[in-house]
Amino acid sequence: MMNAKPAVLVDEIAYQDGAVVSKTLIDKKAGTLTLFAFWKGQALSEHTAPFDAFVNVLDGEADITISGQTVRVRKGEMIIMPANQPHALQAATNFKMMLIMIRS
Repeated sequence: MMNAKPAVLVDEIAYQDGAVVSKTLIDKKAGTLTLFAFWKGQALSEHTAPFDAFVNVLDGEADITISGQTVRVRKGEMIIMPANQPHALQAATNFKMMLIMIRS
């Protein structure tokens, strides 16, 4: 039996000056759970994914564009990026998020 240990997600990943940092927590056939830390101004260019993705904002603010519509997300908020819809992200401040990708 595994020992359960609580974690504060925002503390599980650190910012790196001028970079995007990622840390995969779970990578299974059914989906993934990944933490990201974006330095202010860093971005993910527009792309699509074949699966729905859930973004939970842990720190800071970012502009997320989904199918041409841009929304500002902030600490404590979440947004769903639907499968096969183009999306992009730009960190307005230093920004941390948890990304849950559901593959089935």
